[in-house]
Amino acid sequence: MGFFADFKAKRAATAAAKAHSAALADWEDDRATLTKLITVFTAASKGEDSVPNSLMQKPGEHTLWSATGIFHETGRTPSQYVGGSTGVSIPVGAGIRFRVGAMRGQVVPGEEQQMDKDQGVVMLTTERLIFTGPNHTREWDFDKLLMASTTDDESDYFLSVSNRQKTSGVRFSVRTGREFNRFLGSATVVNEKGYGALLDELHKLEKEADAVRPVLGGVVAEIGQ
Repeated sequence: MGFFADFKAKRAATAAAKAHSAALADWEDDRATLTKLITVFTAASKGEDSVPNSLMQKPGEHTLWSATGIFHETGRTPSQYVGGSTGVSIPVGAGIRFRVGAMRGQVVPGEEQQMDKDQGVVMLTTERLIFTGPNHTREWDFDKLLMASTTDDESDYFLSVSNRQKTSGVRFSVRTGREFNRFLGSATVVNEKGYGALLDELHKLEKEADAVRPVLGGVVAEIGQ
């Protein structure tokens, strides 16, 4: 093998090794999250909490997951006065003039947008999502949930419930947000279909995940997608 061919082969091997390491790291993260989901929801099915808490819990409600997050809610930016002034300048002596003017314009309301309100603890249970911070507390009951969406990187969540007009939500780091996404989805399945349906699906995913563990030059698993 010539020098250039050998160089290209080594570069390709290095690139393949890096790609494999990245794929394996992603697989390991998702596989660990899957194991955590099975552990937490198995405990909940037995009546056990996975997060220490002082909540006034509903009958059959169990805590699943908790992390620090940012609470945000629909609000308006400050209103602005748009206009100018007109008037006359009246001399009062010794070179001093007194200006008499009037304002003309209008107040323009601020734009409506999601605004950060507080930082605190986000807790997920089998019945609801709860935010508790120094200045604000909110809860989103699953049986009142109308819409839930997230950003492409799964870090920011927007929630609409039937008992509140304003859309609100929570934001995390990307890594925490990805884990939260899987726990939130699993919690809503339990709320709708029960523990059995969820745990059956999680154990099925567990087998599929183990069968597609990334190998050098092989396939990449996409657990939890």
